[in-house]
Amino acid sequence: MNEPKRVFVKTYGCQMNVYDSGRILDALGTAGFAEVQAPETADLIVLNTCHIREKAAEKVYSEIGRLRSLKTPESGRDVKIGVAGCVAQAEGREIISRAPEVDFVIGPQNYHRLGDVLADVGKGQKVVDTDFPAEDKFDHLPETKPERIRARGATAFLTIQEGCDKFCTFCVVPYTRGAEFSRPVGDIVKEARHLAESGVREITLLGQNVNAYHGTGPDGSDWSLGKLLYALADVAGLERLRYTTSHPRDVDDELIEAHRDLEKVMPYLHLPVQSGSDAILHAMNRKHTRDHYLHLVERIRSARPDLALSSDFIVGFPGESDADFADTLDLIRQVGFAQAYSFKYSPRPGTPAAQSDDHVPEAVKSERLRQVQELVADQQRAFNQSFCGRSMKVLFERRGRNPGQLVGRSPWLQAVQADAPDTLIGTFADVRVRTVGGNSLFSDLIDAPSATGDQRDKATHAAIAHLEETA
Repeated sequence: MNEPKRVFVKTYGCQMNVYDSGRILDALGTAGFAEVQAPETADLIVLNTCHIREKAAEKVYSEIGRLRSLKTPESGRDVKIGVAGCVAQAEGREIISRAPEVDFVIGPQNYHRLGDVLADVGKGQKVVDTDFPAEDKFDHLPETKPERIRARGATAFLTIQEGCDKFCTFCVVPYTRGAEFSRPVGDIVKEARHLAESGVREITLLGQNVNAYHGTGPDGSDWSLGKLLYALADVAGLERLRYTTSHPRDVDDELIEAHRDLEKVMPYLHLPVQSGSDAILHAMNRKHTRDHYLHLVERIRSARPDLALSSDFIVGFPGESDADFADTLDLIRQVGFAQAYSFKYSPRPGTPAAQSDDHVPEAVKSERLRQVQELVADQQRAFNQSFCGRSMKVLFERRGRNPGQLVGRSPWLQAVQADAPDTLIGTFADVRVRTVGGNSLFSDLIDAPSATGDQRDKATHAAIAHLEETA
């Protein structure tokens, strides 16, 4: 019996790419490939790329350069290299031109065609497959095997929507992922059941604009994300539901009601605002205002008072004045975030904002980023500190850095650490928070034998010190 060929997949960027890499491995599994953890041992290397961050394409070319030695005659091996994902979609044939080591380039909508692509590569052809296909890739991708699901743990991503029709002036997603597309409700529920039957207890629904979901329901009508959440809440074995990333324009009454009514929908919402200035929001083509966002937050919190919010902020967008930036700081103070992701504006080739002649100096962007991150860090510390002494249910996912320690997630997506047996991995347990670190809550199992106070404190201090050293 022939040994399976070996594939190494390196994933860049967002959670959608993490999900896509899993599906790439599923597709390659049916073609006889087994996953390995190092490129040096692989027959096929796939770089699943992201185009959102600055110099994303250059980072991919640098990685290809590091892999070049694996394809030299001296290596004595026949290694193939493929570039997938959003850089592949954006750069296309340019990748082959600049990096002849690359054997194929495939866009994020075409992973179901990997078998055909590899067959052409095997004939000595260079393949670029970045056309948006007429068929739905999800109809052709194989179902993930239960053993692979179990190996990934008790949490999973599930893509329900791809693409975006918003055309924010800073964003490449509409050009790399295409128009908004929503998977049918029946397909999503089927995949969710398969995940739950394979041991998954928490699912995060993914989409570039996830709450714009409008998939066809079993009744033939378009279902909203809120209605889909009600259906998924009935899937046996699933205990937690999350979703990301949202747009303020697409939060409707049904979604707010799902947060109010469904215990399985976690009290955490990532709702990017990008700026607190109406002038900058207009320049970004966000099509929502500062007041709209603040009113929306008020409505959601009225429905779910324990909701934690996170957001995205871009500082130094072209034309951003000191007054505009002050409006952003004021919005952050008004809302109060559990965490946030903030970035200096960097132009993405092909986007309208990149053509602006009113760019903010780099030093000003750096100082504004520092102020935003400092303010959000203060809010995050205060939010986490509010849990000290409180009890909560934690889904333990893996071993911690210290012997006898497990790490899990709270309903509010915080990392929670506790001394606990390995038998709790993949299960829920009640804990009481003892100490708050920089990025984690340190807790004790409720009604479980525990170490002495002195032993607990030493272990906690050691763990906090280690986290700070590696942060």
